[in-house]
Order: sequence, then C-alpha cells, then structure tokens
Amino acid sequence: MGDVKSKKMMKKPEERKDFVSWFEIPATDFRQAVDFYQHIFGITMQENRTDTNAMAFFPAKNGVGGAVIAGPGSVPSDAGPLIYLNGGKNLNEVLGRVEEAGGRIIMQKTLISEESGYFAIFLDSQGNKLALYSAN
Repeated sequence: MGDVKSKKMMKKPEERKDFVSWFEIPATDFRQAVDFYQHIFGITMQENRTDTNAMAFFPAKNGVGGAVIAGPGSVPSDAGPLIYLNGGKNLNEVLGRVEEAGGRIIMQKTLISEESGYFAIFLDSQGNKLALYSAN
C-alpha cells in the first residue's frame, strides 16, 4: 500500500475557512424539535417536506448552515459527534431558553480561556447532545 508519509503524497493542505460545511440534527418528533430550536434562538425555520423526510433549515446567511431532519435513519442520540452551535454574543441568552423549550442543560456556561471564550452543553428536546459557543 505504501507509506502515508511518502514525499509523493505530501502536499500543502488546502486552506479552509470552516471545517464544518453542513450539519443535520435528527428528530423523531419533527414539530417538537423545530419548535425547540425556533424558541431557544428566536428564529423562524423554513420547512421542506418530502414523502420520506422533513427538514427545517437554520436561517444562515453566511457560513455554515444546517437543518433539523426527521425520516428514515434520523435517530437522535447523546453519544454521537458533538456539534457546537453559535451562542451569539452571550450564550446565556440562548442557554436560558433551553429548559423552557423542553431541553436539559448538562454543563452551564464554562470558560475555556480568556482568549478562546465560553461553551455550554445541553440535550435538546429530542435527546441530542449539543453545545453552544460564544466569545463572551
């Protein structure tokens, strides 16, 4: 197979602005999940339904976009990859709406470092484990 570190295979890595290009948050109760995210972020999500799937899109203008998705293979979990959602200028505002929308806070706002900012971890109304990030 060859040596992965061979000079032939070594080249300058491609520059990327973001390493996440899209995300999907699975839901079994689509309406409850959409209502949860609309409530905690104070947004309206555009919905698209097909015969097998339902999707509601986060209103991202620039940068990374994503959606809540329900359908075959969309199984909520607290054991998969951890997605960090943008908590805005102060993630306490979003975090403060998690429990009233049917979620549960696992880790309150926590300082990473003065230079790096803050994060918090929560379970959404479907049982998915997610995180919030903010600079303040």
